[in-house]
Amino acid sequence: MRTIVRRHLGKVVAGAAIAVAGTAVMVGVTLPGTAGAGENGGAAGTGGGTAAAGQAAPGQGPADTPGVVEEAPAEGEKGTGRDPLTDDEVERVAKLAAGRQMLGSAEDVSGDRGPQRLAVDLAEPESGTPGGPRRAEVQFYDYRDDTLVTRTVNLDTGQVEKSATERGVQPPLSRDEYAEAARLLIADPLGAGLKADFKDATGKELTTPDQLWLNGAVYRAAPGAQPALLDSCGEHRCVRLFPKVKNGPWIDARSFVIDLSARKVGRLDLG
Repeated sequence: MRTIVRRHLGKVVAGAAIAVAGTAVMVGVTLPGTAGAGENGGAAGTGGGTAAAGQAAPGQGPADTPGVVEEAPAEGEKGTGRDPLTDDEVERVAKLAAGRQMLGSAEDVSGDRGPQRLAVDLAEPESGTPGGPRRAEVQFYDYRDDTLVTRTVNLDTGQVEKSATERGVQPPLSRDEYAEAARLLIADPLGAGLKADFKDATGKELTTPDQLWLNGAVYRAAPGAQPALLDSCGEHRCVRLFPKVKNGPWIDARSFVIDLSARKVGRLDLG
């Protein structure tokens, strides 16, 4: 039988796992990503056979040998050809792409010095040179002036061969940006419902983004669809969060938009 616990902010329904609280609604249904994303899955069950471990059942062959888990081979400092970038290559190329100038003048999502790293990927080989040098493409976002900077680095020479700066271009958000958006929402008065729903689900206070599994999407302003506070979204870097209680339900926070550039939170009228 379901147990319904009545609280001052709404209802927590055991079994349906739905809490309605102020401005945020916790939903036990599928939202972007799988419901168990980032969490441990259940253990696999064992068969119902009658043979004892290490023995063969009558009329059958030898029992299967238990699997052996081997350590992954050590990763080298450098890859070759179209191998994925190694961890060492990713860190090295990110520093080379930023250079002293960006490290000293740009600003990341939390307001610290240095650009916000978005992605580091192996670049496609140039046309007609399939056996050419390995190159990496690095994307940064500079919150100081809301620009996307893309640089291509030759991994053999360490030289930045291409550089492009764009405005109004909003690629997917990084993990650090999701965390900062959640931090701003938690600290804002509009985050009261989110915190109330989290407490209903866990019995604990929500104080940091680390307590949530976070996903989201870039938000662009649409005429007449948002308060004036969010009119710059698209030029500014803005996000709608899809938070989930770790090992628990989703919390519907889609009506909130966090402007990471202005460090402000707005609420959409979703009708």
